[in-house]
Amino acid sequence: MLRNILSVGGLTLVSRVLGFLRDILTAALLGAGPVADAFFVALRLPNHFRALFAEGAFSAAFVPLFSAAVVQDGREGAKRFAEEVQAVLLLVLGVLSIALIVVMPQFMLVFAPGFADEPEKFDLAVLFTRITFPYLLFMSLESLLAGVLNSVGRFAAAAAAPILLNVCLIVAMVAAAPFMPTVGHALSIGVFVAGLAQYLYLVWDARKAGMVLRLVWPRLTAGVKRFLTVLGPAALGSGLTQINLFVDTLIASLLPTGAVSYLYYADRLNQLPLGVIGIAIGTVLLPEMARRIKSGDEAGAVESQNRAVEFTLLLTLPCAAAFLVSALPILSVLFQHGRFGHTDAVQSALTLQAYALGLPAFVVIRSLVSGFYARHDTATPVRVAVAAMLANVALKVVLMGPLAQVGLAVATSVAAWINAGLLAWLLHRRGLFRADARLTRALPRMAMATAALGLALWIGQERLAPWLGAVDLPLRVAGLALLVGLGSVAYGIAVVALGLLRRSDLGLFRRRRKA
Repeated sequence: MLRNILSVGGLTLVSRVLGFLRDILTAALLGAGPVADAFFVALRLPNHFRALFAEGAFSAAFVPLFSAAVVQDGREGAKRFAEEVQAVLLLVLGVLSIALIVVMPQFMLVFAPGFADEPEKFDLAVLFTRITFPYLLFMSLESLLAGVLNSVGRFAAAAAAPILLNVCLIVAMVAAAPFMPTVGHALSIGVFVAGLAQYLYLVWDARKAGMVLRLVWPRLTAGVKRFLTVLGPAALGSGLTQINLFVDTLIASLLPTGAVSYLYYADRLNQLPLGVIGIAIGTVLLPEMARRIKSGDEAGAVESQNRAVEFTLLLTLPCAAAFLVSALPILSVLFQHGRFGHTDAVQSALTLQAYALGLPAFVVIRSLVSGFYARHDTATPVRVAVAAMLANVALKVVLMGPLAQVGLAVATSVAAWINAGLLAWLLHRRGLFRADARLTRALPRMAMATAALGLALWIGQERLAPWLGAVDLPLRVAGLALLVGLGSVAYGIAVVALGLLRRSDLGLFRRRRKA
């Protein structure tokens, strides 16, 4: 399981590094003005629906059922089930996509009402979203194929597919933007092309695995009915998550120009550990637990979840500490170029620090919900999500006035801790999860190692201030590289000294998987 997590996380890291190169170009060419705000809304809208219909509810309902079908009916039986689900997915999302593209001006009044006061920005947001919205259909089909491939032990292609998105957007800015009215136009077309490219790449890998899905007519078979029964609560839960993000966008559109962009740039950094660690662990843990539970190995499922939580925190806590201590140097070096000025860097850094407060909770949630989804319980996470959503919205309304977009990020972090705490408590109460001796011993040691990292970064930041604040970009990059190196060494020494990394763990990287 951990080897697969490292494989998925490594490929996701490549994608995120390319994503940072993309964001550096985006910050330099778009800055935080009206075109940038319009494009980020256009990118966020299909992503909301993708998370609802594809990565969120769909994965939670489909992966455990497909994994169980592989155990019960073999690959061919599971493949027939996937083809039936694909037919329903195409019908629903095809109709939804066409309808929303047609009524996009009216929908934008709801999604970003603050844009209505700036007609040019509003019209750009409508145009860009119409171009990017088919991305939803491509990515939903890709998520279906990713679930199929992950359930049969093929994780690499699905993890590598997002690399194509970043490549397409970089090419769009470098090669296509000079021929477009704005860089936002080029980026929107790049999103459309990237969605198609990612889907075709997974079709190619599915063909290699002998799991290409045929097109069949939509039918309410027994398998589809079971899928829809599990999907309902999962869709509601994912919908609540997307409502939280929707409220972010809605409220941010009411704030001064730049707020949407500050949230975007801060969230892009916050998404690095979420993607490399959280999504990787959730992707691998869900089918792993589903297979063990279906085979009657409840103890093995709990053991897998313990190790996933331990591994998650070991890698996430240092990221949270780095964002809290060194947010401004990181944002300045990465994005403070061209039209992205010092004030933009400061505001984005404050927002990143607020997100960092909830980062460990965000990532651990991925491991905790697998304990419910693997047992086909998609209803309990919904009830938890309702409580977290109510707290989130209430805090946003209270904090948006005094703290602007930083208040939105603080509310999101507090809601994440409420969500994670309730999930862990319910799993424990039902006897489905208990922190074992290894995890219990590791937690205080992780806190000490993280404190050592924070202290090293604080001291290093003071010593490297002339480099980090230099006008010369290469000198600033060198300063940030030294700071990252110092923090990594300090955390690594602390981890080894405190016994958080065992010899058997190191052997994980060397041993081959037995046949």
